[in-house]
Amino acid sequence: MRRRNFLAQSSLALGALSLPGQQLLASMAGRRQDPWKIRPLRNDVGIFYERGGTIAWLLSPEGIVVVDAEFPDQAGHLIGQLKKQSAKPFEMLINTHHHGDHTAGNIAFKGIVGHVAAHANSLANQQRVAVTRKNEDKQLYPDITYADSWDYKIGKERIRTAWFGPAHTNGDSIVHFEHANIAHMGDLMFNRNYAFIDNSAGASVGNWVVVLDKALSKYDNDTLFVFGHAFDPDKVTGNKDDLRAMKDYLSRMLDFVNGWIRAGKSKDDLVKEKAIPGVTEWQGDGLANGLGATYDEITAGK
Repeated sequence: MRRRNFLAQSSLALGALSLPGQQLLASMAGRRQDPWKIRPLRNDVGIFYERGGTIAWLLSPEGIVVVDAEFPDQAGHLIGQLKKQSAKPFEMLINTHHHGDHTAGNIAFKGIVGHVAAHANSLANQQRVAVTRKNEDKQLYPDITYADSWDYKIGKERIRTAWFGPAHTNGDSIVHFEHANIAHMGDLMFNRNYAFIDNSAGASVGNWVVVLDKALSKYDNDTLFVFGHAFDPDKVTGNKDDLRAMKDYLSRMLDFVNGWIRAGKSKDDLVKEKAIPGVTEWQGDGLANGLGATYDEITAGK
């Protein structure tokens, strides 16, 4: 892109943002060599991504809220960038679920964040994995847990979580910034990337389809969705069409594996398959995991 065009487009973007967003985008323009990407979205909410699950952040006049934390180094990068934009305290860290690429960075917030929140199952999973891996000293656990829903008000923004049952794990929350109308889906959304399915943490592909249906009904057509992962790392935001595409991929995988089982074929042969009939957009290296996990779920009668 020519410098003149870049400056023109940056000016237009700055005009559409509040002051913290303007400052952040302006600082990004001069620092293109950084390994991370930090991007304002709307109404003082933005995203950060470097290595791991996408982080969302809110710069409120009353304080800072962060959703997910990637790994310690990446969380440190985020904290440094947000501190440059706001002198307000970190009030809340919310985890969409327990996986390390979303919670290992929690420890970077130790001593600087007021509270950490997550679904009760997410906390239980995080504790279980930490005990198994003997790295409990590297955890910052949630001190606030919830069941089906929870809400938190800060300034003009109200944040509501939603849990619709097991999907990617048994503890996946959707985190909705109501004023900005931005919903962080966590790993309920792998945009065009074969999803990781964690049966050890109570996953359910069958109910995942239901969860996406409920999300499509709950949020409106103006909702901007943040995705945990994407095959193209820059395509971690989207709309309802992306949720519908994810639902279609999971539904087709269920149909394919059900047919495979009815035909009396083995799991060993299933996980060697290189594609799911009718699924053309999904890519990545998670197909074998998805097929195997779906096979185990169906044969276990879940």
